[in-house]
Amino acid sequence: MIALSISNGVLAVTAALTGFALVALALWVAGLLSPRSFNEQKGEAYECGIPTRGESMAQFKIGYYLYALLFLMFDVECVFLFPWAVKVRDFVNEGVGLQSLTCIAVFFGILVLGLVYAWRKGALQWK
Repeated sequence: MIALSISNGVLAVTAALTGFALVALALWVAGLLSPRSFNEQKGEAYECGIPTRGESMAQFKIGYYLYALLFLMFDVECVFLFPWAVKVRDFVNEGVGLQSLTCIAVFFGILVLGLVYAWRKGALQWK
């Protein structure tokens, strides 16, 4: 039996190229098979069948967007902190408790810096 030795770098590059090739192939096949019909109605905004009055684009306050991003940031923080909190006792028993605490403190510190930055910029105030 012949033993093949392939390094991890070669495997990673092969996997990335295969992924890109499959995505490109899927987009190309979808472009070939998709129906094509061009008419004026296709370019209009859909408003439940009722013609729009004036401009169909409405402007929203940027505060809603910033608030949603901050919510997602801290929601994701909770998602990452929960599994760590569940496993912290195992980390201490394995002897990597201080290392684990340092890593999560850096993670938490970066998020707190993000909150302080948003607070100073006024992203948390409704104007």
